[in-house]
Amino acid sequence: MANTSTRTLRLLSLLQTHRYWPGTELSERLGVSARTLRRDIDRLRELGYPVEARRGVDGGYELAPGASLPPLVIDDEEAVALAVGLQAAARSAVEGIAESSVRALAKVAQVMPARLRRQVEALGAMTVPAGWDGPAGAGVDPGVLTVVALACRDGERLRFSYTAADGRRTDRHTEPHRLVCLGRRWYLVAYDLTRHDWRSFRVDRLAAPGSDGSRFRPRDLPAADAAAFVRAGLDKVPRSYRVEVLADAPAEVVRERIGRWCTVEEIDAGHCRVRMTSDSLDWPTMALGVLGAGFRVLGPPELRERIHDWGARFSRS
Repeated sequence: MANTSTRTLRLLSLLQTHRYWPGTELSERLGVSARTLRRDIDRLRELGYPVEARRGVDGGYELAPGASLPPLVIDDEEAVALAVGLQAAARSAVEGIAESSVRALAKVAQVMPARLRRQVEALGAMTVPAGWDGPAGAGVDPGVLTVVALACRDGERLRFSYTAADGRRTDRHTEPHRLVCLGRRWYLVAYDLTRHDWRSFRVDRLAAPGSDGSRFRPRDLPAADAAAFVRAGLDKVPRSYRVEVLADAPAEVVRERIGRWCTVEEIDAGHCRVRMTSDSLDWPTMALGVLGAGFRVLGPPELRERIHDWGARFSRS
């Protein structure tokens, strides 16, 4: 009975990771006859999984969308990614998303093994959200994120290989402080023991991280928090556009609505100056769109053209 249950779970896992499986290939993977495979397929259907079959010489099976969501089989990395995604969604300002995300996160955490729960807790505790800004980021290995987060949480020195923007590869020995999720990129803020200074590292350029097992006494970060440190570093990097507008709204209102994405300077009780840098004009346009107030573009001229283009398309819609 145990072998049958294990085989059924294995079959479910295979069906969930492949669009279509020829029957002969599934039988070979599971080490069973075609007749036994059919019985296992029927067992999955009884449990609520909509498995479709194709007859003929090239016949096989595939898992189709169902009327309801049956239990899923996921691996360790998928479980960590799911929990971290739910944590982020739980902090979302989108109406209805936060509450349902908390409920789903509670269900996932309840059945998650202790070793995976430790990874998820470390990622959540050691990550500083900094708003949705900047270009789309490169993919980050969840295993790398987990190793870095655990080193931050446990206060252990971290070694890794790092590839700079110009392609140069160096070995780094650091005292990790925090992970920062800035827009759609991840950054590690750490004290570089070789260069004797604080640095921020893009996690997608980081490889083979590993703790050396030695602990360290936390140093004082030269910024209000890790997110501010990363932002300050990015502001020094030449960007394609420097946006400046005059907003017809109090500075405190603008800071509340889009302050995560820009700097706001008060002019008077009802007006303020807004500045932001970006390598895409779509982000400033989106931010100004959710401002909910009138504004005048001081620069660059390309932003005026982009806003007029968006406005024309919205009007046609």
